[in-house]
Amino acid sequence: MTINSGFPAIAKTDSVILILGSMPGQKSLEQQQYYAHPRNSFWPIMFQLFNIDKELGYSQRKQLLNSNKIALWDVLESCYRGGSLDSDIDQTTIEVNDFNLFFKNHIEIKNIFFNGAKAEQLFKKDVLKNLVGHQDLKFHKLPSTSPAHAAMSFEQKLQKWKAIKDLI
Repeated sequence: MTINSGFPAIAKTDSVILILGSMPGQKSLEQQQYYAHPRNSFWPIMFQLFNIDKELGYSQRKQLLNSNKIALWDVLESCYRGGSLDSDIDQTTIEVNDFNLFFKNHIEIKNIFFNGAKAEQLFKKDVLKNLVGHQDLKFHKLPSTSPAHAAMSFEQKLQKWKAIKDLI
């Protein structure tokens, strides 16, 4: 059983919004990039929200987030997951990221957007109880950008994700 480790946060100290996923999927882990699966709609949604060229390389994509004061991270630092689905996460193996340290260094963040239900569930179950001094955070669940979440069209997801722009 191989334990997968996530990525460092994409964040600057002036970030005002944090988008949280659960844990990078297999394609993302292979490429060492957030949301690397070609059918994941995260980056296409960001391109639409900020009217940016979809051909940007990964370092430019990270700059796009930083320039719009958006931080990106995952709830889990590590876990065992047999595939890319959130339902494949072995709950007995999860280790959460250090959110107390993160929020100490990113004091402007007041809004957390969850990329799907699993990220929200993990954060509220495994992080919130140990979070010190951050009672002013507001939580927003967005539809998952995963291709496995096919119940909504890209346009429907985009409409929900527009809530991010209202808070920048």
